[in-house]
Amino acid sequence: MIEIAKSKERAILVGVASRAVADTLRESELSANFGLATDRSARAHALRQRVDEYLEELALLADSAGAEVVSTMVQERQNIDAAYFIGSGKAQELAELADKEKINLVIFDDDLSAVQVRNLERIIKCKIVDRSGIILDIFASRARTSEAKTQVELAQLQYMLPRLTRQWTHLSKQFGGIGTKGPGETQIETDRRAIRTRISHLREKIKHIAKERAEQRKGRDKFPRVALVGYTNAGKSTLLNYFSSADVLVEDKLFATLDSTVRSVSLSPAHKILLSDTVGFIRKLPHHLVASFKSTLEEVIEADILLHVVDISHALFEEQIEVVNDTLEELHAHEKPTIFVFNKIDKVEDRSIVSFLSKRYPNAVFISASRGINVGALHAKIMELLDANIAEQTMTFSQSDYQIISQIHEMAEILEKKYEGNDITIRFRMNNIHADRLKKVVAKKSVNA
Repeated sequence: MIEIAKSKERAILVGVASRAVADTLRESELSANFGLATDRSARAHALRQRVDEYLEELALLADSAGAEVVSTMVQERQNIDAAYFIGSGKAQELAELADKEKINLVIFDDDLSAVQVRNLERIIKCKIVDRSGIILDIFASRARTSEAKTQVELAQLQYMLPRLTRQWTHLSKQFGGIGTKGPGETQIETDRRAIRTRISHLREKIKHIAKERAEQRKGRDKFPRVALVGYTNAGKSTLLNYFSSADVLVEDKLFATLDSTVRSVSLSPAHKILLSDTVGFIRKLPHHLVASFKSTLEEVIEADILLHVVDISHALFEEQIEVVNDTLEELHAHEKPTIFVFNKIDKVEDRSIVSFLSKRYPNAVFISASRGINVGALHAKIMELLDANIAEQTMTFSQSDYQIISQIHEMAEILEKKYEGNDITIRFRMNNIHADRLKKVVAKKSVNA
């Protein structure tokens, strides 16, 4: 992969206050902040504020990619223009601003079609990058392991394929930098057939990676798995470091870490878990990225409990919760037992929100991972879930089944043991998570016997 250019590229951010954005506004939100929800001026004000908040996030993405945001531009229109995304007049205005400010990068807060990119580049003499492009660029720059690089390259090639035009190739070679890195110039210069061949090869490689990860997880079956999920920069890695001293990179940037990290954590002598941190989610996360990172996100899919970490200090934290929930549904992991971990509570001035959110999310805790505030309550909440539905069981094994017996001692509270000949009968108390795992171990032993 090509490294990010050392000199910062000067960028303009572009957003559109369209009907699609208006649909994200809640009536309750409008009423609370702007009076009557039916008031047209209130709706317009709320719509513009929402677009400005979206552009603030886009500015963070641009900064993470190494760009310097010089200016922003917002257009209000009901529907997106099929030819230019923004209107042709606005595109001309954008071209004049780019020329005046010596801009070499324009970033749109939505995905653009190949036609829109081509038309815009004819008017605006600099690179045009959409939201998916900038996210993929960040992933390319942050990928460190072979697995992450493979996943990112696959997503980039799938994103590039419908956009692979002569215009795109020419601009990629001419400008370089943000929005053009990843598979490398040689891949961009190849035709669609070569890219499809490469995509096929990468898919097979990722299947192999998925099998390796599945094998790695087999050795962890004796402990409950807890996965940290959440919007990017919500504080998941900070929380993992607090629990396990994992020394995972923590930066106040979007997508600071891509690779999943799994650590053994002892909450108490009777409560040991495997805690995993995975890549953060974000609004309009490219579908290709979710698909490519499926093997990494298996940690979420296979988890027994999810810790949904939320940056409660963020103005759009409720929308971020919805984004994460939608992504979890896409992964078929939305029905797992979940604890909502409202992080960065130390940055919230109005504490009345705690009472409001406690009613909306009964299974929630409010913490500051960076300062260790109320993390003990999270410990207790996890143990409460682990201890839910504990049942007493009695099972008899051959004394030669020492591996199964050892696992029962690790996973359960032993109440009684009786020896008779070569057999041992154990009476114990165990939660459902452990009981399901024990059944799999015993069943596997029976098949191999």
